[in-house]
Amino acid sequence: MSTASPPIAFATPGDRFEHVRSIAVLRGGGLGDLLFAVPAIEALHAAYPDAEITVLGTPIAEELLPGRSAAVSRIEELPVAPGVRDGEEDSRAVDAFFARLHERFDLAVQVHGGGRNSNPFLARLAAVHTVGTQTPDALALERTVPYIYYQHEVLRALEVAALAGASPVMLEPRLLTTDDDLQAGTALTAALDAPVLALHPGATDPRRRWPRERFAEIAARFARNGGSVLVLGGDAEVEAVDEIAERSRLLAGPEGTRISSRAGSLSMAQLVGALATSDVFVGNDSGPRHLAQAVGTPTASVYWFGNFINAGPLERGHHRVQLSWTTQCPVCGRDATQVGWTAERCEHDVTFVDDVLADSVWDDVAALTAMTPRSRGR
Repeated sequence: MSTASPPIAFATPGDRFEHVRSIAVLRGGGLGDLLFAVPAIEALHAAYPDAEITVLGTPIAEELLPGRSAAVSRIEELPVAPGVRDGEEDSRAVDAFFARLHERFDLAVQVHGGGRNSNPFLARLAAVHTVGTQTPDALALERTVPYIYYQHEVLRALEVAALAGASPVMLEPRLLTTDDDLQAGTALTAALDAPVLALHPGATDPRRRWPRERFAEIAARFARNGGSVLVLGGDAEVEAVDEIAERSRLLAGPEGTRISSRAGSLSMAQLVGALATSDVFVGNDSGPRHLAQAVGTPTASVYWFGNFINAGPLERGHHRVQLSWTTQCPVCGRDATQVGWTAERCEHDVTFVDDVLADSVWDDVAALTAMTPRSRGR
């Protein structure tokens, strides 16, 4: 039996399909993309409690979901295919994927983009029923909702789930933290004087990255005010993490010893655990920001306003946001508001969030830190 909360009224639900015992959910992309699909997966689990739910995703799904989401039964790694998973396509791997999963699902759910590539991919599974989003030029599934770029990704996925008669049981991603997560996180944060600020300066798109010197200023102020800072990053952020840690230690003076860093070798358990055992998080619109929120850590973040529409936190009690209202590329002046599938972006990888002030972010950090401290390591 499902233990989900009562459903939330949302969208116009379709009729539930009968005799559904197996569900496939297609969601590739990175960490944030996967998290956006979690409420829809939970809704499907509540609507079809006896069905096995298989997530068709990138390797990040196998790293993140097992043990942290009771709704997910299995993970199937997507092959490299145009518009579904980036890389050099291997037709044999694609054929093997479909040979293994052909006609295995009663319901297939597409929450991966507008459907140009993902709908034909989903249709090849030959599921009994299909639902998903659809641009005007995409293959139609059994039930579809129009893909309009400016819509929050969580709500978009929930609207797709509603096509299958699944009402929301949560509006923002939530994940469990495992004992391994908490042990790994405690190893990184337990020796730090509370409160602990987890700071992540990365983002896949360079336009979403706040300047490093601003992050360093926040870290230094936090340390000077008696807290500890852990600067985090993956392989792509090693240089940024090192620079921010060094710069912030200099700015913090004697309190610079309160600032530590860890980048380039974090396991998923370490990342989840470090975020879950910190008191507040600061970062850009990025996967780790969404993950911090999903494990219950208050966040202060920097967003370009267009990205905020699609991926911003919905609540303000524990999640504060400072917005940049830049509408044109700072280099060439091209309109930046027509993004995604509706228009090609310019080639300039410059920050679009440079106008967000450090003082504004600091006010958010201070307000969140002043709340009752979290019980680290719970």
